[in-house]
Amino acid sequence: MKPKATVPADFALEEFLPYRLSVAANRTSRLFARRYSEEFGLSIPEWRVLAVVGRFGGLSASAVVERTAMDKVKVSRAVRALLARGLLAREGDAEDRRVQRLAMTAEGRAVHARILPLARGLEAELLAGTSVADRAALHRLLDALDRRLTEMGAGPGAEGPD
Repeated sequence: MKPKATVPADFALEEFLPYRLSVAANRTSRLFARRYSEEFGLSIPEWRVLAVVGRFGGLSASAVVERTAMDKVKVSRAVRALLARGLLAREGDAEDRRVQRLAMTAEGRAVHARILPLARGLEAELLAGTSVADRAALHRLLDALDRRLTEMGAGPGAEGPD
């Protein structure tokens, strides 16, 4: 007996943009994670936190949440794990004593520096066979989607599942 369709026949999930973006992002993250998790022992959220702190430095955990669009709980767990491993350290904010900023330790910087070539290599592999014009168009479209998401209330810091 054939299962009954639960959605209208004119709705093709595999063509629905939010679904496609989610699947592509999840597959990309898992592929990259396989490349760094074994050698460096980092989870996907831990790598994202390390990457953001490495790029922007001196961020509070809430600023990491905004920049990564990850759930606060995932960021908190990742920060705790990175602090425990000595890859991140907390520093007080000179202007606001209530704020704790995250900074990479020397070991954190070393791990970050070793992972970056893997990240760049994966990006090159993903984009192999695409033209410079297609890459530029992809970046323009992603920027446009990001602007539109912000206009719709789903910008940086918006709550929701990640």
